[in-house]
Amino acid sequence: MRRPIPQRERGAALLAVLILVAITGAIAAASLEKLRLSRMVAANVVALDQARHSAIGAEQLGMLIVNDLVVQDRTKTTLAGDWNGGVRRVPMPGGGAVEARLRDGGNCFNVNSVVQGEPDNLVRRGSGVDQFVALMMLRGVPEPDARRIAEAAADWADTDTIAGPGGAEDSAYASGPQPFRTANTLFADVSELRVLPAMRPEHFARVRPWLCALPVAELSPINVNTLLPGQALLLSALVQGRLSEEAARRVLAMRPAAGWNNAVEFWRTGMLRGLPIPLDVQQQPQVRTDWFVIDVRSNLGESEFFETALVDARFQPVRLAQRRWAREGDEMMTRGAN
Repeated sequence: MRRPIPQRERGAALLAVLILVAITGAIAAASLEKLRLSRMVAANVVALDQARHSAIGAEQLGMLIVNDLVVQDRTKTTLAGDWNGGVRRVPMPGGGAVEARLRDGGNCFNVNSVVQGEPDNLVRRGSGVDQFVALMMLRGVPEPDARRIAEAAADWADTDTIAGPGGAEDSAYASGPQPFRTANTLFADVSELRVLPAMRPEHFARVRPWLCALPVAELSPINVNTLLPGQALLLSALVQGRLSEEAARRVLAMRPAAGWNNAVEFWRTGMLRGLPIPLDVQQQPQVRTDWFVIDVRSNLGESEFFETALVDARFQPVRLAQRRWAREGDEMMTRGAN
């Protein structure tokens, strides 16, 4: 005998089925969404991996070009062939392209020039500190701040723990909210300058396009045969402001069509003749490029990959010294001075 269903319980089974269907649908939707996200992540990983390999391929092509430049003339490097700053674009199958730009990697202020010596015995280099101060002042950094930054940079890289006049060692950084110690070795990247006393964000923004961190404790190996008019500031800083930026630009305009053959010819040009220049600075300008930079942008579909490679041309064949992955708009990809 069937028990009569009370009025208040009628439709409960249907409601239970509907709730079950709703829960099952929600679970299915969540599973499909996770599957969609997983597929997107996998596709992005594959695309990024393809972009990375494309960038490395462009890097290898750039190194071949550098090798050809070096072999073409082992005594000097000039702007012949319009290689400096030129962008080469290679379309890729399926859409997208890889763009590569080759430029002189030594035409910048080497922040590691504030010290000299061997890696285990680095000491302050006065001429490098003075050039750094001159560069910052030419870019509008007040002299007191510029001097503090340059001296702190020397203390950051030297191997001792004794602060120089106006510099800063471990004790200056240990009292902060996030205590740390000085590197006591060469700068790996110019971004390390951000932590130095007196280095304000606006100071860093002004000087960053002119800086580099070559893996050597040497005065900036500026090649006067490839220095562009827009980089005349570097020449002015090299002589520690004894030559205005406009005067330095005029000196570059007097460059022979085939370039200077040696530093002696360069120092005899225009207003450079007779300037009181220290001996180590007299030997600083180069007529041959030893460091090249390859900027690569790989754009495949919706994936973009950026790479900056530093090439050491002091050896034959040339070799990769550093590789850095960067963001879009990174200053090394868009350096206006070049």
